[in-house]
Amino acid sequence: MKMRKLGTLEVSQLGAGCMSISANYGPAADREQGIATLREAHSRGVTLFDTAEVYGPYTNEELVGEALAPIRDEVTIATKFGFELEDKAGGLNSRPERIRKVVDESLKRLRTDRIDLYYQHRVDPNVPIEDVAGTIKDLIQQGKVLHFGLSEAGPDTIRRAHAVQPVAAVQTEYSLMERSVEHNGVLDICAELGIGFVPWGPLGMGFLTGTLNARTDFDEKTDLRAGFDRFQPGAMAANQRILDVLARFATREEATLPQVALAWVMAQRPWIVPIPGTRRRQHLLDNVGAIDVDLSVEDLRAIDAAFAGVTVEGGRMNPAQMTVVDTDA
Repeated sequence: MKMRKLGTLEVSQLGAGCMSISANYGPAADREQGIATLREAHSRGVTLFDTAEVYGPYTNEELVGEALAPIRDEVTIATKFGFELEDKAGGLNSRPERIRKVVDESLKRLRTDRIDLYYQHRVDPNVPIEDVAGTIKDLIQQGKVLHFGLSEAGPDTIRRAHAVQPVAAVQTEYSLMERSVEHNGVLDICAELGIGFVPWGPLGMGFLTGTLNARTDFDEKTDLRAGFDRFQPGAMAANQRILDVLARFATREEATLPQVALAWVMAQRPWIVPIPGTRRRQHLLDNVGAIDVDLSVEDLRAIDAAFAGVTVEGGRMNPAQMTVVDTDA
């Protein structure tokens, strides 16, 4: 496993998204299974592990803390703040006093004395980003946080935050199915300011694995995808053409669909570190195998050309979730 830089933070070229072990993509996995999967990821060279207080809520941080405690000094833990979890009405809350409170709670759940990469999960329009960045700067001076990140932030927000406290990484959905950041200025601002980029959903929230289809039944109570347009039967059937194109390249590379999809993401920039998530050892091994798929410049051009004629059916998330994605509007 090679290493890459997120700002000045060095991590493995492929990270591990931990969310799906505990929440949002179906019922929580068996705890021991989840712990074993994360430790297996580390044994395969993965050093970046991504979680958040809202996953569960809280249970994913607890699981990550337990799994990584024996190897704490060998890994990078990223977590996130920004949601109002005590209030049943929910919503965003990145007030400085809130951040100072929840960082201590996350540290306790994660069984650690520092958070390597602390993201604002969603931009709070009611709190100036300069106040958020300033608060993180204070936490870094205290040693509770080592690096600052932003999730689903727009270019202007990123620039303003970076002026107060250098941003190490920006996290947003990015895959062969979702390429908005190539056109909305996010990748451009990361390149300009020397910020790393961490794609969540690099396998299209599971679709690019080829294991989902129009007959897949998503539990409305435990799986967020049940409410996403992209995962409705009609859209799933229409998007099968994406898998057909991907399969052609997988055959050519003697690789699996997820391996080619992840290799493509990693090949886009040397400072991109995708974080595919899984709870199953075999899927983990498949994902890690992506580091051995060497896509040439010609391969990348051929993939782009093939996908240029493919339209993705369905939007990213449901309307409520898209309203808290920062577009600098």
